[in-house]
Amino acid sequence: MAGSLNKVLLIGRLGNDPEIKQMTNGKSVARLSVATSETWKDKNSGERKEKTEWHRVVIFNEGLVGVVQQYLKKGSQVYIEGQIQTTKYTDNNGQEKYSTQIILQGYNSTLTMLGASNASSKVEDSSMNQDSSSLPSDNNVSSNELDDEVPF
Repeated sequence: MAGSLNKVLLIGRLGNDPEIKQMTNGKSVARLSVATSETWKDKNSGERKEKTEWHRVVIFNEGLVGVVQQYLKKGSQVYIEGQIQTTKYTDNNGQEKYSTQIILQGYNSTLTMLGASNASSKVEDSSMNQDSSSLPSDNNVSSNELDDEVPF
């Protein structure tokens, strides 16, 4: 259908360490649990309220999986651009269920690591090109944090 767009943008924190698994074809896949929160002040009580949404993120690109495995951990803040995908499955009791995930694969996906030590570190899924303006500057990252084996 012309004129449609499936794009999800999230800024959140990892609720757990990334889960890396090997698929049957030998490639790796990363699974993230990302929390996004909104806060507001209740008009009646004046009390501060917060609502947290949890998002399942699945990364199929080998380069991004390597970055996730090496640099991300529980509590890491990330910016993610991907596509939403809902799949239908039957559980062990024979009931049909649905699972919604954010998928990072192909050229429309982006993973940006946010936070103090890795601010401005951006990795895009489009042939793993690194935008030079997003490279860590010398004042943000010590030389001990730079690694010659970085996959991007």
